[in-house]
Amino acid sequence: MPLIIITGLPTSGKSTRAAQLHAYLAERIAALPQAPTSSPPYRLHLISDITQGISRAVYDLSTLPAHVRSANASEKDARASLYGAVKRVLSPRDIVVLDGLNYIKGWRYQLFCEAKNASTPSAVLQVGCAVERARGVNEARLRRREAVAASGGEVAQGEGEDAEEPYEPGNWDNLVFRYEEPNPMTRWDSPLFTLIWEDNEARAREVFGRIWDVLAGEAKKVVRPNQSTVQRDKDLGGDYLYVLERETQDIVKKILEKQTDEGGEVGIPRGDGSGEDLVVELPGKKVGLPQLQRYRRAFVALSRGGIGLEAVGKLAATRLRESFVGYLNDAFEKDG
Repeated sequence: MPLIIITGLPTSGKSTRAAQLHAYLAERIAALPQAPTSSPPYRLHLISDITQGISRAVYDLSTLPAHVRSANASEKDARASLYGAVKRVLSPRDIVVLDGLNYIKGWRYQLFCEAKNASTPSAVLQVGCAVERARGVNEARLRRREAVAASGGEVAQGEGEDAEEPYEPGNWDNLVFRYEEPNPMTRWDSPLFTLIWEDNEARAREVFGRIWDVLAGEAKKVVRPNQSTVQRDKDLGGDYLYVLERETQDIVKKILEKQTDEGGEVGIPRGDGSGEDLVVELPGKKVGLPQLQRYRRAFVALSRGGIGLEAVGKLAATRLRESFVGYLNDAFEKDG
């Protein structure tokens, strides 16, 4: 199931939309058919700064010297905490709603890659809000905090986003300045869905329904992990380099076990189940392990260039054994 990344300006209503989306997805999951004794087909997670105990002060660069702002360790630690929380639960059976600023395109790309590696789709939900309206929300929270502090009491808890702490004015302005709008033309910001401040509940459910259809419904696309992370299928017994090492080591072992003091021919099983043997023609003397290993390492070095040629002959274990035996016979003939 997908990773849904929520993004938008600070205090633009992201957490409200995240809560609405979470409730909608829970409703859709509960409506799915399932056996009475089985567990739900999907698990639902909401991850945010609040669930991870991250203060909004970690994003405040206004008090830092200019030369250290780009290396804001607290902000990087916050993103690392969110990334770890997402990675722990992300799987084809899990829906993850990531509520937060998610304002850096490189961060959204990192999350997109993590979802792709988990073979699960991702989407971005942008919460649109005019800058002045979002600023007004933050200023109202600041006034509320100041009023409570002046009265000597603690900040009263509200509901939804009203319960969230405000940003300091310099921090808020800096985050707005640094916000990088999602671009639906880039694969990590696509598919991109948008809700604005004025959208009512009916409009929100319509957008949530489209998200469900694209990421979990009939329109869901198959997601394949990055090819660089997939083991090359040159042999059913393992990847190419592993098979290359395994087969050449086995042939060296067989030669050491079967050879006599006078050398001669040594039969090596082909490994294809045919019962036929490959023949290694040894020189008229016993061959030691150091010499065999020297030939083996040279053959492995030459054969590494076969990586990436999966479609050319399907370099399987049998082909490797034939090639190594031929290489040994040529080497012994030249040395003889």
